[in-house]
Amino acid sequence: MKQKLQKNISVGGKNIDLSNLPYGMVADGELGLLLASNEMSGKVIHENPYAGIYETRATVTPKGDYLLMFPDALPGTVRQSGKNGHYAASKTKTNNLIAYRSSDKGKSWKGPSMPLNIDYNMHSFIPLIPRNSQRIYAFGTQPRWDKFNGVENAAIGFRYSDDDGFTWSDVTFIEPVNDSDFQAMSAMRMCETDRGTWILGAHAGTPFFKQEDGSMTTCTRQYLIRSEDKGKTWTVLPDKRPNGWFAEGFNRMDEGRPINIGNGEVYFMSRTCEGHLWSSRSLDDGKTWSKLAPTPLVHPDAPPMLFHLGDGKTLAAFHHNSHTGSHFNDNAMRDRGQLWISLSRDGGMTWSKPRFVLSNIVAPDGTGAWCEDNCSYIDLFSDNGVLNIFMPHRWRRCLHIQMEESAIEMLPDNL
Repeated sequence: MKQKLQKNISVGGKNIDLSNLPYGMVADGELGLLLASNEMSGKVIHENPYAGIYETRATVTPKGDYLLMFPDALPGTVRQSGKNGHYAASKTKTNNLIAYRSSDKGKSWKGPSMPLNIDYNMHSFIPLIPRNSQRIYAFGTQPRWDKFNGVENAAIGFRYSDDDGFTWSDVTFIEPVNDSDFQAMSAMRMCETDRGTWILGAHAGTPFFKQEDGSMTTCTRQYLIRSEDKGKTWTVLPDKRPNGWFAEGFNRMDEGRPINIGNGEVYFMSRTCEGHLWSSRSLDDGKTWSKLAPTPLVHPDAPPMLFHLGDGKTLAAFHHNSHTGSHFNDNAMRDRGQLWISLSRDGGMTWSKPRFVLSNIVAPDGTGAWCEDNCSYIDLFSDNGVLNIFMPHRWRRCLHIQMEESAIEMLPDNL
């Protein structure tokens, strides 16, 4: 698909002329991205220019394939109609979960295929492959019509595959012992601790309501769902609804991402509209948590994108390094157009100076500021020293970008 490109963009508050780039940067017209380094390369895997694709998630399967899955809007589903392909658009079928697979480390991809034959929509594929296991789990929001409030809250559940992700079991719904009819939404990566505990983030929201100034917003609460017995039983933390975490003064907290640190320690990062990513820490295998507080990572109202590098210890936090708007307004959406990375080698206690990774360079086409610049909701895994980044660029195209881990330190930290 031919894309009209911008001539100038702003990154880190500085103007960049795309015809006269700083040394080492690449303006890739096919990807629609400014890449911070010529050590980066990528390809377009899938396009849906009229309606949209959603959270792109991938994993390395037990047999070594790359497995990528994401919701893809059905033909004829148009943004302006209100049926934008997202599961929360309405109680009608608007998307399918589709899959792509690569058996050559991402050089080529086969797909799309439809791994699930279900009559309701999907939100995301959250992969988990337990240690010493050949089984792949797929967690996430399960908005089956009888377990969905028609706005965003729905049952959370999982399926599993014992044939490397080609076929999947029926869904198992999570019914926590302290909140049996728990409904929320979950699309962020989860973790397994050193002790084998599974921890999954989910946030629950209320319907839109009007504030004193007349603007519309939602109230959200963040939760973690925890299992010590491989998914047989679950407990909601910090307590049953509506007693979840939120950012004081903002009445919101969303899209929590737990990650294993080791030796009983778990780190947890969450989305807020305060202007930073917030975090908490557990020293007892995720049973109790410190008070959530802002990290130094500047970020708009957008999800945490937190991963391990290949050593399984270094934390890589991708963030937008810009905050010019509050919840879900045009400025907050435009802030999502640039992507930076910060590293932590002490389990999230301290973070390195942000380094620029990439930015959108596609010109707006008038279909809506909320998605025109999107370089958010990325997924990542490291394979033999190579970072594999998957992005729902502008919610229209799934991009796969690769870069050697060693190139991170060469990314610019001062434009």
